[in-house]
Amino acid sequence: MSESSDFDAVVVGSGFGGSVMACRLAEAGMATCLLERGKAYPPGSFPRTPRDMSRNFWDPSNGGHGLFQVWAFDGIESVVSAGLGGGSLIYANVLLRKDEKWFVREDLRQGGVEYWPVTRQDLDPDYDEVESVLMPTPYPFQSEPYASTPKTVAFNAAATQAGLAWQLPPLAITFGNPGHAPVPGELVVDAAGHVPENYHGKARYTCSLVAECDVGCNSGSKNSLDYNFITRAARAGADVRTRCEVRSFTSRKGGGFDVYYVGHEAEHEHVKTDTQRLPLVKIGCKKLILSAGVFGSTYLLLKNKHAFAGLSSMLGKRFSSNGDLLGFVRNQRTGRDLNPMLGPVITSAVRVADALDGGSAGAQTAGATGRGFYVEEGGYPLFGGWALEAIDTPGQTKRFVRFVARAIQRAITRDPRSDLSGELGRLLGKTDSAGTMIMLGMGRDIPDGVMRLNKKWLALKWSDQSAMAYFSSVRDTMTKIATNLEADFTVYPLWYLRKLITVHGLGGCPMGTDSSTGVVNSYGEVFNCSGLYVADGSVMPGAVGANPSLTIAALANRFARNIIAPGEGAD
Repeated sequence: MSESSDFDAVVVGSGFGGSVMACRLAEAGMATCLLERGKAYPPGSFPRTPRDMSRNFWDPSNGGHGLFQVWAFDGIESVVSAGLGGGSLIYANVLLRKDEKWFVREDLRQGGVEYWPVTRQDLDPDYDEVESVLMPTPYPFQSEPYASTPKTVAFNAAATQAGLAWQLPPLAITFGNPGHAPVPGELVVDAAGHVPENYHGKARYTCSLVAECDVGCNSGSKNSLDYNFITRAARAGADVRTRCEVRSFTSRKGGGFDVYYVGHEAEHEHVKTDTQRLPLVKIGCKKLILSAGVFGSTYLLLKNKHAFAGLSSMLGKRFSSNGDLLGFVRNQRTGRDLNPMLGPVITSAVRVADALDGGSAGAQTAGATGRGFYVEEGGYPLFGGWALEAIDTPGQTKRFVRFVARAIQRAITRDPRSDLSGELGRLLGKTDSAGTMIMLGMGRDIPDGVMRLNKKWLALKWSDQSAMAYFSSVRDTMTKIATNLEADFTVYPLWYLRKLITVHGLGGCPMGTDSSTGVVNSYGEVFNCSGLYVADGSVMPGAVGANPSLTIAALANRFARNIIAPGEGAD
C-alpha cells in the first residue's frame, strides 16, 4: 500500500456534484484532491464505430474501461457514466431549474413520501452561479440552419396540435461565439478572439448538429464539466486524478478520514484483471465528499457503514427514477422527414402541469395523479441507429431474446448481480442506422425505492406500481404526439417485462431535517458524521421532475459555500 500527503478535502467523483465541489473548494484555497474512476476524454477521443461502442462499457474486471455503466435491478435499469466529467459526458445538455412548486413538503410521519428541506428561493442564488459557468442557451431555432431542424419542427407542430405548451429549454452547448451569430463547426473563441484554455489543452468547435451528445461530444461543443468547473479546479491547484476508484474510507481519531483507492491503469484496458488484487493507495483528508452518483455513493456508504455507527436508517431509501420513460416514434406514414440525426440530441420540450401548479387548465392533462412531467424530443447520431433498430434485424433479435431470457432467469434465480455493462455490450453488437425519433419523459414519480447490499452486490427494490398512473399519463401524452405525427408509438421494449430504464436515478442518501428523515442535512453533511458529505443526485429526497443535472450542481454549490464559510446559515 502506498500513501500520499493529506488534503483539506477529497472529492470522490467528477459529475455535477463533484466537479462543482472540487472547483469551489480549490478556488477557496483548500488543498483539494478530485478522484475519478474513469479516464479523461479530450475532443476526438470518444468511440464512434458500433464495434468500439459495443466495448465502451465500464467493467474493469473484464478489461472494460469505457464510458458507460449499466446497473440492472428488479424492475429498473440505469445508465451512468465513468469518465472525467461524470454524467455531463453523456447527458443531453438540458439545464432546467426544479419547478418552484415542486419543492414539496409533505408530512413524512403522516403518510407523506417527500420532503424537501430547501426551497427554490434557497437555491436560486446557486442556480445563478452554476449557470454563469455552464452558460446554457436555448437552441437557436430563430435562424438557419437551426430553424429547419426536422425533429424540432415536427415536435413543435405535433405538441401544439395536442394543446401542449412547447418550449426551447436551456442547453449547455456552444452554438456560436460571443457577439456573433451561431455557426456550426466554428472554432470556439472568447470575446477577445482567443482560444480559451481548458483541462485537455485542445481546441473546441461549435455544435456541428450531429446528435452525438449522449455518446460523447468529439467536437467539444458540449459545455461538459471538464471544460469549465474541472478546468477551473485544476487551475486553482486541485490534484485531479483519473482512473482512481475508491474502495473504502475510515474516520480518523481526532477527525478526518483515510481514503483507499485502486488505480485502473491504461495497460489493463481490454485485459481481464483481478481487480480485487490491485494495490491500494491511501490518502488522508479533513473533509470527505462523496460524489460518486446515486449508486456509487450509496454503495460506498452501505459497504463502509460498519465504520460509521451513526449513519441514518434512511440510507438507501427514497430512490426515484425521476419518472423517466423512454419511447420511440416509428413508421411515420406520410413521408415527413423527422431526421433525428440532425441537431443536438434534445432541442425542445413540453411541460405538462402538476396539480401543485394551482389548478391551471394544463394540470388536468397530468392524469389522475396530478403529477406533472416533461416530454422532450430526442435524436441520435447517424452511426447510432444500430441501438434503436436492434429488434428489427435477425442477428440482433437473437441477441435481444438472449438478453431478455437472461433477465427472466435473473428474476427467477434472484441473481444479485446488478452491474451488467458487459452483457449489454454483447447485446448491442453491430447493426446499422435507423430512422426513429426518441421521446424522453420525466417528472414527479414516487420516491419509494430502497437500495441495500445483497452479499457484495447492490440491490434495489423498486416497482413502477405506486406511480403507474403517472407513467400512464406520460405514455398517453407521448402517444398523442406520435399520433399527431401520423406515426406509431413504441415504448422501451423491456416495459413489457415491467422493467424501466432511467438515466436520472435519484435518492439513496436523501436530505432531511434530522437523521430520522434523511442521511444528510440541507448542506450535504452526513448526520452524526462530522466532515463527511454527499454531493450528487443521491441527496435528492424525491424526484426533481425536470432534468436533474442543474439542481444537483446548484445543491453542490450550496454545500461548498457552507464548507467554506460554515457560520453563514448552517443548519
